[in-house]
Amino acid sequence: MTWELLGYIASAFLVVSLMMSNVVKLRWFNLAGCICFTIYGVMITAWPVALTNGLLALVNIYHLAKLHRADNNSAS
Repeated sequence: MTWELLGYIASAFLVVSLMMSNVVKLRWFNLAGCICFTIYGVMITAWPVALTNGLLALVNIYHLAKLHRADNNSAS
């Protein structure tokens, strides 16, 4: 696999994430895209790409955890 292909896959995940009406699915697809872009950025030594998407991945993880906690609290 070329690293360019990984960049296209990451882009596809981000585009698909923005088509989601369910915010949990949006966050999961966006997280996948951010992880792919982080790896892509590291492999092509594009540090701004890697850093930005690594931070965005952490933001997605934070919001997914927050949504998960909210679901568990409302189920109780």
